[in-house]
Amino acid sequence: MSDTFDFVVVGAGAAGAIIASRLSEDPTCRVALLEAGERPPAAELVPAACSSMQVNPVTDWMYTADAGRCGLGLREGRMMMPRGKMLGGSTGINYMAYVRGHPGDFDAWAQGGATGWSYRDVLPYFMKSEGLVPSDEIAIDAPAHNKAGPLGVSVRSPVIPGAREFVDAAVAAGIPRGDYNGRDRGGPAGVVSLFQTSTRSGRRSSTYHAFLEGETEKRANLTIITGAHVTRVLLEGPAGQVVATGVEYRTAGGEIRSAHAAREVVLSGGTIGSPQLLLLSGIGPRAELEAVGVTCRVDSPHVGKHLKDHLHVGLCFPAPGVGVPLTELGLSFGPDALRAPAGPLPADPRDDATMPAALQALKQEAERRITEWATEGRGLISSSLYDAGAWFSTGLGDQHSHDAQIGFFACGYNTDLWSGCLRVDTDQYFDDASRRLAVDAQSMIVLANPVQPHSEGEIVLESADPADHPVIRMNYFGDPHDMKVMLAVMRRVLDVVAHWPAHRTIGPLLIPPFLARKHGYTEGAVPTDALLEDLALHYSWTVYHPTTTCRIGSVVDPELRVLGVGKLRVADASVMPNVVSGNTNAATMMIGEKAAEMLAADHGVKIAAFVGEHPASRTAVSAI
Repeated sequence: MSDTFDFVVVGAGAAGAIIASRLSEDPTCRVALLEAGERPPAAELVPAACSSMQVNPVTDWMYTADAGRCGLGLREGRMMMPRGKMLGGSTGINYMAYVRGHPGDFDAWAQGGATGWSYRDVLPYFMKSEGLVPSDEIAIDAPAHNKAGPLGVSVRSPVIPGAREFVDAAVAAGIPRGDYNGRDRGGPAGVVSLFQTSTRSGRRSSTYHAFLEGETEKRANLTIITGAHVTRVLLEGPAGQVVATGVEYRTAGGEIRSAHAAREVVLSGGTIGSPQLLLLSGIGPRAELEAVGVTCRVDSPHVGKHLKDHLHVGLCFPAPGVGVPLTELGLSFGPDALRAPAGPLPADPRDDATMPAALQALKQEAERRITEWATEGRGLISSSLYDAGAWFSTGLGDQHSHDAQIGFFACGYNTDLWSGCLRVDTDQYFDDASRRLAVDAQSMIVLANPVQPHSEGEIVLESADPADHPVIRMNYFGDPHDMKVMLAVMRRVLDVVAHWPAHRTIGPLLIPPFLARKHGYTEGAVPTDALLEDLALHYSWTVYHPTTTCRIGSVVDPELRVLGVGKLRVADASVMPNVVSGNTNAATMMIGEKAAEMLAADHGVKIAAFVGEHPASRTAVSAI
């Protein structure tokens, strides 16, 4: 079975959902949006439930990766690599920090050959999406923001006291307050703030909710096909004149179908999915393709290469009065979250009438909290608990941008998250896991996060079978520069915590006992560089920001057209020439907005609004 559309968009994540939504604003333009997952589950809307979307095959691709030099303390030495598998993609499983990146990131892209991608060029596309709800809690560079866009951007309500205290501590340590999404993110000293998050009224604002849900998905000219695992791009033409004509996909029931594109195919499968699809289609390094039995149609040596990701070390501290205990979080999810066998309320609600007064009061408070969130968007579950961040320069290089980020996480969480999502043996990491991760424990995690890594990894095919996950080699710390920066950021975290407001007593840094013994560390002492490096090599984790595997200048041109192939573009985080200095979700949505306008301008599609500058004459044919 096959169908023909003007555009076929593969992947309904941060970029693809936007592209399909914008192009289908023209009722004469037929758009197909293919997504391997389904519509998001109800829990996806709840910001604090984001971890439940990960390591869940319904909503997560379930990738793991070779971590390179690190991952020594992780199960099987493998790094988790969550990627969203549903309408909204990874915007449905992430921690919702809305961070654009440093203006210098984009100017460096343009200076490196990505014409049209300078900060001046991309700012209108950030603003086009954004629907910012102003808050007295943060500084805002008003001319750089938009209040009317479809994507909800807001500050959690109410603000967790610990998040405010983190900001105060960073200021005391020399990082000034400011708008990290503004036109000037400050000099080397950087900027600190509560997070602007992709939420609206306390609910997740994924690209599904912001751009597709409701009237858009009902458009007669937009066909959304879920459960569609795209297996290859359909290519025609002899060598040197290869053109994409559509895609082949497998339905949830195992049927093979195709969707044809009269104008263009757009791959928005993400930094892992898009290069894998190019490789499966015969676009990539010839020798690698032939080694797994894929016929090379276009020898493109950089497909899947230059993989970059952010890596952080979570420094854990006992934090009475600062950390949010799981009892409070569970209470805020409502009575159903408190039912047996895990909670104190009866498994059967019909037994509630016979509960003692204390449990009746507990149920009433849980009902009050969940009702407050449902009706007012307020409460503890209105954010992911990843609530504040700071950016600055370590002085070790990359002067075009900030090379360091610190994130504040207001909870130490539980064994399920540590062992499931983070792949950590909690009995090895903690001196007393049952006490440190108890439901009433109050602790915090401060994340040391270098954001301009020099190390590069790669994605290659495991086999020619589209059902097989690709081989993901992260090569973290492959370049020695990255460890130098990591140590500097870890030191800065310790400095920020040392400047915590005096009315709190933050406990000593928690060091895994086996590392403490190895390095002769005693509780409360200043850790040596050797100890911090060992901690990083054992317990660094991805920040879920893979990029650059189909980068501009190597795999695609500045118009995002695949080099050597006509009628085929890639539009997602994989096209970034270099990773931005911050969380990558906002920049990927910007790429989606800009790609939609490029496509519309090339093909005369009448979208509702153009915000960028477009040449008077353009061509829709790739340089082949």
